[in-house]
Amino acid sequence: MNDFKFLTTHVGSIPHLAVNDVAEKLSNLLDVPAWPQLPRSSFRESMYVQYSSALPGLIVDEAKEKVYFDTSIDLTEALEIFYTPIIADDVDAFALRPEYASGYFSMFERLQKTKGEWAKGQVTGPISFGLTVTDQNLRASLYDDLLADAIVKNTVMNARWQIRQLKSVRPNVIMFLDEPYMAAFGSAFISLSREQAIAYLDEVFDAIHTEGGVTGIHCCANTDWGVLLATKVDILNLDAYGFIENLALYPVELREYLDRGGSICWGIVPNNELIFNESPRQLAERLRNGIRLTVEKAALRGVKINAEEFASRSLIAPACGLGSTSIEVADRVFETIFETGKILQSG
Repeated sequence: MNDFKFLTTHVGSIPHLAVNDVAEKLSNLLDVPAWPQLPRSSFRESMYVQYSSALPGLIVDEAKEKVYFDTSIDLTEALEIFYTPIIADDVDAFALRPEYASGYFSMFERLQKTKGEWAKGQVTGPISFGLTVTDQNLRASLYDDLLADAIVKNTVMNARWQIRQLKSVRPNVIMFLDEPYMAAFGSAFISLSREQAIAYLDEVFDAIHTEGGVTGIHCCANTDWGVLLATKVDILNLDAYGFIENLALYPVELREYLDRGGSICWGIVPNNELIFNESPRQLAERLRNGIRLTVEKAALRGVKINAEEFASRSLIAPACGLGSTSIEVADRVFETIFETGKILQSG
C-alpha cells in the first residue's frame, strides 16, 4: 500500500499548442508530474488516436479528423502483424511516437534531468476507446470480439512500455486508464455487462502490476462506482468537485476497496472558469467536508471508515483534463493544485 498523503498530480490533457516550458512547469509544481497531452496541436494527439498506431485495420483520416476500423477488408494479415510482437513480448513495438505524443518525450527529457520519486503515465482505457471508435458502419469496435481483444492488448502493451520507460527516470510510476465513457455505463446505450467491463480493465491492471506500476483509473463524470471499486485498480480518480457525494453512496464497496489497499485521487480543483471563484483554502475545506460526508453516510449504513485513513490514501488533481479550456485557466488550475496540496499535506 502506498502512502500518498495528498500528493498532487493531473489528468493529462492541456490546452497548449506546443510543449515549450510546460514540462518544466508541471515537474516543478506537481508531486507526481504526468506527461502533457496536446489535443489542440494535432489530431494525432487526440486520446483516440494517440495510442492507436499499431492497431490492425485502423484508419486515421487527419483531414476529416476521423478515426475508425475498416472491417470491410480481410484483416487476417493485419491481425497477424499486430499479434506477432505480442507473442514475442516485444513491448517496444508499442512505443509512443513523437508525432503522436510530443508531450511525453518532452516530459521524459525533463525527468531525466531532475530528481523525484514519482511519475504518471496515462493511456485511453479499452472501454472508452472501443465504444467511441467504430467500424465503417458505425458499430462500436468493442462489440467485435477480434477488435475488442486487440484494443485491450494494445492498451496493455503501451502501458507496459510507458512504465518501463518512466521507471528508468523515476522509481515509482502510476499508470492511469482514462475511461470517460464509463459515465454512460449501465445505460441503454451500452451493451456491456459488469463482468465484461471488469475483465477488460483487470487485464490491463494485471499487466501494469506485472511491470511494477501502480494502477489508476479516471472517470470525469458520475458512474457506477461499484464497478470500478470492484476492479484491481489501486487509485480511483473522480471529479470530486462535482460528484464527491456520489462516492458516499457506495460505503460497503469503498470499505472493501480500502481494505485491499486502494486509494482515491480527488479531482477537487475545477478544470474550468470556476477556478477563478475558488481559493486553495476553500477547495481544501470542500474536500475535507466531502470526506466527512462519506464517513458519516458510511456510518449510517453500519460501515466504519475513518477520515484520518483517507489522508494516507489520497492524491488530488483537477476535476478532469484541461485540453478544452484556456491556457489562462490551465495555469491557474496548476497553481491552485500546488497551493491546495500544501494546505492538505500540512494537516
